[in-house]
Amino acid sequence: MQALPRLMLNTPSIELWPAPALRARSNADARALARATWVLRRKRDGRYLAALLPEGLLPLVPRLAREAGLDDALDAADSFAARHRRSLPDPVPLPLAGLQRRLRRIGVDDGHAARTGLPLEPEPSVLAWAGRDRYRRALWLTAGSARAWRAMRRAAAADGVVLEAISGYRSHDYQLGIFERKFARGQVLAQILAVNAAPGYSEHHSGQALDIGTPGEPPAEASFERSAAFAWLAAHAARFGFAMSYPRDNPHGIVYEPWHWRFRGEGC
Repeated sequence: MQALPRLMLNTPSIELWPAPALRARSNADARALARATWVLRRKRDGRYLAALLPEGLLPLVPRLAREAGLDDALDAADSFAARHRRSLPDPVPLPLAGLQRRLRRIGVDDGHAARTGLPLEPEPSVLAWAGRDRYRRALWLTAGSARAWRAMRRAAAADGVVLEAISGYRSHDYQLGIFERKFARGQVLAQILAVNAAPGYSEHHSGQALDIGTPGEPPAEASFERSAAFAWLAAHAARFGFAMSYPRDNPHGIVYEPWHWRFRGEGC
């Protein structure tokens, strides 16, 4: 298989993953992944749509040609092959128009940003491999965030502290899926917004935010603040460019999240 840089190409509807970063879900997937460079993955549900093999495109679903966003995904692969080869292309923000239409359909109006003080977070067109999270899932971040995360983990380990990623980049579609499932269970928008950021307003979409944990601590719980890992982050994270986004009594009305840190640049 052709060696690829460890990055993911991102388009509004489809992600292009390097095949080694994915787990086969069937024998057919395993055969395709063994020979593929990129695998096209539908953002809405994670379905593998097609594999790019040396001899061409191998569909993994029926009626692939009807798949929304297919041309954008193939254009991204062609552009990478033509211009970037093994280097990391410069990320650009993906368009927000489609997201804004979907937000209005679920009742999140254009005034949400002003009411919460949270900006819409566009997804980056390119994300870098940052290792794996606690659950052995691929962890994607922007290139600068990934470098800073690895350096911070190494420094913590040298001090006897283990930092684990709980989650990193999440797509708008992923967050929309959370809302759709909760609507289907009978919840209303206000109930969901009390515990979940509106799609497009989560810092995880930026590829610069991490939920951080440590062995023996449950994920995303306030008890993390009593851990040695949190104490280490409070003392040292700024040196690596990370800051806690949602302290107590933050102006956004978001519950205290001692586990949620965003990369804001070196020496923030």
